[in-house]
Amino acid sequence: MKPLLIGLAFLAFNASAQGFDHSHKAWDALLKKHVVLIEGGKASQLRYAEMARDRAAFKGYLDLLSGVKEQEFNSWSKPRRMAFLINAYNAFTVAKILTRYPDIRSIWDFGKLFGNPFKDEFFTLLGRKFSLDAIEHETLRRKGAYDEPRVHYALNCAAIGCPMLREEAYVAEQLERQLEEQAARFLSDRSRNRFAGGRLDVSKIFDWYGEDFEPRARYFASYAKLLADDPAQQKLIAQGKAPIAHLEYDWSINDAR
Repeated sequence: MKPLLIGLAFLAFNASAQGFDHSHKAWDALLKKHVVLIEGGKASQLRYAEMARDRAAFKGYLDLLSGVKEQEFNSWSKPRRMAFLINAYNAFTVAKILTRYPDIRSIWDFGKLFGNPFKDEFFTLLGRKFSLDAIEHETLRRKGAYDEPRVHYALNCAAIGCPMLREEAYVAEQLERQLEEQAARFLSDRSRNRFAGGRLDVSKIFDWYGEDFEPRARYFASYAKLLADDPAQQKLIAQGKAPIAHLEYDWSINDAR
């Protein structure tokens, strides 16, 4: 075999042996470059225009995600599978927005009945056509698979009302810390969760996915100090006595224009 062919064969074998990059280095670099933290780090915006200019690097990461087969995925640890799915959801959501950017004001501009961006199978994952809903509801939220309500704080649907797009990739080794920090950031953001008028006004997420947080009064009790500033209000939440209402969801795009 000629030296060049031997070299190429070695590189191909070496890449195959190394397998998927669980540090998600390419996505991590893009997020650190283009995510803008706001509200004291409790929310974020994305520079979609700049992300579009890094389209080649972004596409390279999406191709890496799509190249993972189900058999390989199933061989990974639970934290690695979760980090992969969360990063895939967020990355493909950004990719969807970029197909219409800058002429888009909300992810629902794609349509709610026809062209629904969450049900549209517009990418490949685990060897088959996939949708954002398939990642979230059929995989991450499937009963007995992960049973982790904090995943809702990690998934970003490109909307202002949604929990923030994290400024780094999720990785297995840091996943517990990252999820808990995301929970703290979201629950302490007074624009999306707050005690006011004698009641606890929380995000619509806790209505749409209420079963993931049941019993909700007990769930909120564990985060009482994040949800209110006044000790008396915190006590009311901690005792599970605060009436609960849900705020309107802001579907405007989270763009740092």
